[in-house]
Amino acid sequence: QVQLVESGGGLVQPGGSLRLSCVASRRVHSSVSMGWYRQAPGKQRELVAKIRSGRDPTYGDSVQGRFTISRDNAKSAVFLQMSSLKPEDTAVYYCYVLVEGDTYWGQGTQVTVSS
Repeated sequence: QVQLVESGGGLVQPGGSLRLSCVASRRVHSSVSMGWYRQAPGKQRELVAKIRSGRDPTYGDSVQGRFTISRDNAKSAVFLQMSSLKPEDTAVYYCYVLVEGDTYWGQGTQVTVSS
């Protein structure tokens, strides 16, 4: 079992920035996939970004060039730096980690982009 704790969501104006953090309850190997999905009201959950050692990060088309994912393997943590935020980025953001074929999810953190 792995518990994930997210932080950093909130309300931001269009064009602003936010940084999300997610920490796992136990050590996870750098080779496992960690990342972020999001879900807006009435929409399906979609990939935002994912990262694992030895591979380039993967980004969803709608966030490419605006969001940056990073990872601290020593802390089993993953981060999402979000810039140039748009109202359509409003959603609940979920952290995940894939360990031995099982996907573990965080509780979600709300990001609202509004003036």
